[in-house]
Amino acid sequence: MTQLREASFGAAAPAGWSGWLASRLRRLDWSVLVWLAVLALLFLLVVLPFFEIILQSLRDNEDGGLTFDNYVKAYSRERYLVALWNSVRLGLWSSLLCVIFAVPIAWAVARTDTPAKPFINMTVLAAFVTPPYTGAIAWILLAGPNSGWLNRAWMWLTGAEQGVIDIFTFGGLVFIIAIYSFPFVYIFTLSALEMVSTEMEEAANILGAGTFRTMWRVTLPLALPAILGGVIITFLESIALFGSPAIIAIPGRFNVVTTQLYQFFSYPIQVEVAAAYAMPLLLITMLLVSLQRLVLRRKGFVSLTGKGGDRRMIQLGRWRWATFGYAMFVAALSVFLPYVMLTQAAFAKAWGRGFSLDNLTLFNFEYLLFEHQMARLSVLNSMLFGGAAAFLALVVAVFVAFMVQRRLVPFGGVLSFLCVAPFVVPGIVLAIGFYAAYAPPPLALYGTSWILILAFTTRFLPIAYVQSNSALRQINPEMEDAVRILGGGRLTAVRKVVAPLMKRGLVGTFLLVFIPATRELSAAIFLAGPDTRTMSIMIFDLSSEGNFEHLAALALLLQVLTIPMIWFGYKVVGRDFMLRRS
Repeated sequence: MTQLREASFGAAAPAGWSGWLASRLRRLDWSVLVWLAVLALLFLLVVLPFFEIILQSLRDNEDGGLTFDNYVKAYSRERYLVALWNSVRLGLWSSLLCVIFAVPIAWAVARTDTPAKPFINMTVLAAFVTPPYTGAIAWILLAGPNSGWLNRAWMWLTGAEQGVIDIFTFGGLVFIIAIYSFPFVYIFTLSALEMVSTEMEEAANILGAGTFRTMWRVTLPLALPAILGGVIITFLESIALFGSPAIIAIPGRFNVVTTQLYQFFSYPIQVEVAAAYAMPLLLITMLLVSLQRLVLRRKGFVSLTGKGGDRRMIQLGRWRWATFGYAMFVAALSVFLPYVMLTQAAFAKAWGRGFSLDNLTLFNFEYLLFEHQMARLSVLNSMLFGGAAAFLALVVAVFVAFMVQRRLVPFGGVLSFLCVAPFVVPGIVLAIGFYAAYAPPPLALYGTSWILILAFTTRFLPIAYVQSNSALRQINPEMEDAVRILGGGRLTAVRKVVAPLMKRGLVGTFLLVFIPATRELSAAIFLAGPDTRTMSIMIFDLSSEGNFEHLAALALLLQVLTIPMIWFGYKVVGRDFMLRRS
């Protein structure tokens, strides 16, 4: 009998085990594997690079142990400390200038009868989507010592032997950063002012206050928390930028933190010292982001609730043309003049010969697109890396937002924090973390397309997560429950219900990541190899060569490739998708 049972078991075992395995596989919720894969990817994108930044700052390059010598090297030289102080000054002055540019325009658009408001918003958007390093190049053509067109016009009008503007100065760098960072303050201020009820303004007018006194004493104080929030963002943007400081500060013979970090990556590469030197930048960013959230959370004014009260436009009379003129003045500095100069240089045989028919040519574009192999490859790389990073960031953001919103994991708050944490890490610091984590063997990803795609994904993951989380909140989970009752899994619910309902939001999120990823320079300049250079790196390289005709053509090409994306976003998502405050 025992032998019979053994024989029977032996004969039936294969069928029994295969049946048991098949039944288990049928009952297995494959979504668990997806959640685990997303968590692992989030670890690789965020946790590991952050950990490597801290570890590298404490690592002894000789024996691999822990040491504080890197911090001593980073802060024992005077020029390193001067660069740090220059960054702080740069952030303060740029933020102040942004307020001067943005707040009057935001008040005019939100609260008055200033004409052509859609056009004003369009000029702000144009400044917003213009890479600051492109603007810096345009202003070199405008205000370069003696050769810039503004200086040449001054010398022609006055007979002077030299111009009066030198863009290669600290003040010039402040100006350039401010004219392309003021949209941040504008967005925050406009959003707040559009929610201000006119009841308190009318009360001030009844008590004898005029229009501008009411603005100073009533309207702007109500919007002050939002203005401060925008100021903090512009400060962080100013101290984290690399392109504009590299183009202006290095020829001007002064350093800021980002240009000094760039020098640490020249031979011999000092990754450990660079990581230690980046710590104050990281800490300042974290502190100010926390402060910004605290300020916006405590705004708590009844007049900023967004409910109740009329919002009548202030009638400025003839002064409305003054507010419109001021908006156009700022637009001329940030958009009109720079793009006129870029267009002139891009279509010129020699930009210094000025506007004339015999100076016009298409050769610069022909050279870049058909003859210069690296320029052509950089266009393809920018589109490919930006698209891949946008898709990957979108996938991670949607799945993490789904896990957090539907409470699928007990540590949803931690996942949410990890998704928004890259916001507090400047691109140049993030690049150091990725270099330390993925450049050494066994991965050895330095210079490959993978390290750029992963870095871009991490850099703009906060945008994708905030937008996805916001869109997911508007979807009732009951429809997903119905799918599961009918036998579908969570992945089926995501594919059949969540994704279709979020379609417009997903398109907008993809574009909001894709557009800045195609022009990212701070992270790319440290991680790209000979075959993975992007358009932003090519523009930076051409600026160091002084070839402004080819440089302007490439910069215009970058903007031309962006315009269809913005137009598509307007059609699918809405007119405010690029200027909305999230």
